Amino acid sequence: MIAPSSIPGAGGSRPRVLLADDHPAMLALTADALAGEYLVVGSVGDGRELLAEAERLHPDVIVLDITMPRLDGIEAARQLRRSHRPARLVFLTVHEDADYARAALDAGGLGYVVKTRLASDLLPAIRAALADQSFISPAVRLDEARPTSPSLPEKPTPTHRNP
Repeated sequence: MIAPSSIPGAGGSRPRVLLADDHPAMLALTADALAGEYLVVGSVGDGRELLAEAERLHPDVIVLDITMPRLDGIEAARQLRRSHRPARLVFLTVHEDADYARAALDAGGLGYVVKTRLASDLLPAIRAALADQSFISPAVRLDEARPTSPSLPEKPTPTHRNP
């Protein structure tokens, strides 16, 4: 059990959360899921905006997607860690692949939630992250990750799309 006084926002104010996803509908769904327990202080659509808003808003938690334009979530997480931002990182992604999960955790993530499990896993993942504990959706099997996570595949461009 996590002692309420040990997490940011305890004692009256709700923990502040910044959301990053390139799909507006997912941003809205995520904000709705958090509304009762957390204060959503902002939402952005790409990794570069995420870095700027994290600097400006000083959130307690950042919920971020992996696949975003301009700067993917893994690289954004690495840059946040290098800048010594204290926000806890929880990835919310479609990728159930263990290599993606390992890369996200290696980049500083404490949580890894698969979007299909948003309703059941996101709140526990954020609570765990605020207590400096990790949470990984059960659909992801880290024991299947390769010892060294590969580079992330590039997002297809308008001239290069997968069939």
